This record gives sequence, C-alpha cells and structure tokens, in this order.
Amino acid sequence: IANVGDGDPVGAGCGALRAACAEKGIDLLAFCAPLEAEIAALPPADQTGFLKDYGLTEPARDRLIRTAYRTLNLISFFTVGEDEVRAWTIRRGDNAVTAAGKIHTDLARGFIRAETVASDVLIEKKTHAACREAGQLRLEGKNYVVQDGDVIEIRANA
Repeated sequence: IANVGDGDPVGAGCGALRAACAEKGIDLLAFCAPLEAEIAALPPADQTGFLKDYGLTEPARDRLIRTAYRTLNLISFFTVGEDEVRAWTIRRGDNAVTAAGKIHTDLARGFIRAETVASDVLIEKKTHAACREAGQLRLEGKNYVVQDGDVIEIRANA
C-alpha cells in the first residue's frame, strides 16, 4: 500500500515502485488516505461524482478488499433467506461440505446436497423458482467446488 499525496490520487508517480512490485508478483495499491477518508464521509450518492473529479473509478476500500481476497485466495458465497442475504468467506477450491460447515457444523455433518445458482443469474431471474424453470439451479454433491458468487442452499439431515 502506498499512501500518495492528493496531487496524485491515482498513484501515477509510483511507476518505479509499481514495476518493482509487479516484478515480484506483488499487488500495489496506491491511494491518498486523507482524500479517501473525505470521500467515505460523504453520502453514497455524492461519492461517485467526487471520485470521478479525482480520476478515480471506485473507493480504495473496494480495491483493498478485492486485492486482499485475491492475495489470500478467498472467495465469497451467499445464502438467501426471506429477510436476509448473507455473504460467507471460504478459500478458493473449498467444496460444498466445507461451505456448509462455515454456516453451521451440523450442516456439514448431515450434508446431503447443495442447491446452487450463480448470483448474477439469480439477480437476473429474481427467484429460485425462475432459476429452476430456466434450468439454472443445480443440485451439487459433496465434492462440488464452490465458485465465487454462488448462492447456495444446503440440504442436510437434522
């Protein structure tokens, strides 16, 4: 992480450091911490315009989270209830049983199957029923490798 001055909020002056990091396979995040703090204090509706004024496309916190996930080899999957959507974090390559265990150890112990759909498909189709009708809802077994952004409903014995 390089904290740059507000005269260079995109970190254009970090070329040599960026090249050295790239040579070692290290991600470099350059941002102006005071400017980012100002942006974060604004109402969400005002943040986009303020970012654009400084040549930024998104807040540094979003880039930091994405980079941390990639560096730590993490992904997110979702569970959906009537009044709650929850994101869960697991390691890339973890299977459905491991994901079930993140929710509750009893779900991993009694795992039967995982009903799975990609989050972008569920957003487009709006309901699990519509995803099922479109053939997008999949029944996956214990060895299914969970994908980043999957929406999963675990079926398990009590």
